[in-house]
Amino acid sequence: MKISVIGAGFVGATTAQRIWEKNLGDVILHDIIEGMPQGKALDMMESAPLLGVESKIVGTNLFEDCANSDIYVITSGLARQPGMSREDLLNRNAEIASGVAENIARFSKNPIVIVVSNPVDVLTYLIALKTKLPKNRVMGMAGVLDSARFRYFIASELGIAPQEVQAMVLGGHGDEMVPLPRFATVSGVSIEHFLSKEKIEQLIKRTRDGGAEIVQLLKKGSAYYAPSAAILEMVESIVKDQKGCYPALPGVKVNTESLVNMWAFQWSSEKME
Repeated sequence: MKISVIGAGFVGATTAQRIWEKNLGDVILHDIIEGMPQGKALDMMESAPLLGVESKIVGTNLFEDCANSDIYVITSGLARQPGMSREDLLNRNAEIASGVAENIARFSKNPIVIVVSNPVDVLTYLIALKTKLPKNRVMGMAGVLDSARFRYFIASELGIAPQEVQAMVLGGHGDEMVPLPRFATVSGVSIEHFLSKEKIEQLIKRTRDGGAEIVQLLKKGSAYYAPSAAILEMVESIVKDQKGCYPALPGVKVNTESLVNMWAFQWSSEKME
């Protein structure tokens, strides 16, 4: 199994490390910054004798080194900064994602693509368009992370282990998020038996603002430990064919076409051909 992580920033490097340490396959860590993916990959490989990891991880600046990957995880692009709007992020990251998609189509046949870069719903649709992959091969990572945050906040409020909480959040990040509190349970019992309606609404709001809360605390950069764990969950389920059921964003048009077209107009219609 060959797994390529595109983008060697905090999310990408941490994701590559988690996948590599799980021995899920050989990992390619790609970034355009010369030396950065190579240095991080070498640092990880030097820990192999201590961790007992048999897989390899290689850093590169050449996309052709990612050729014939079974799975691509796209984390490249700018991280969200305090005060940055959805449109700001789109304008900066869409061109990057478009170039990555073109390279995937060029160097690999029928891979699975997990999109992490934000705004994830729009970029998932854009990458699906550019790669021309079947709709079940391109997915955006959002719900797994947001569901984990919702579960943690519920568990923290009740003072119980997070593993005892089951909950699902659909949709994209932020205002597009759709938490499903009526399906959230603690050992099979609805959280409505333990928490007031007002408290549940507070936890939903905190879940919606989960990423922004971390951005505000960090002052620079955004979350990467929880996102990388969510990506690992998806990758491991795919590699091991665990038949897991996870919320993910499809690479289809769901109120994203206007934003994609806005970006296409700004960067010229040739980008979408």
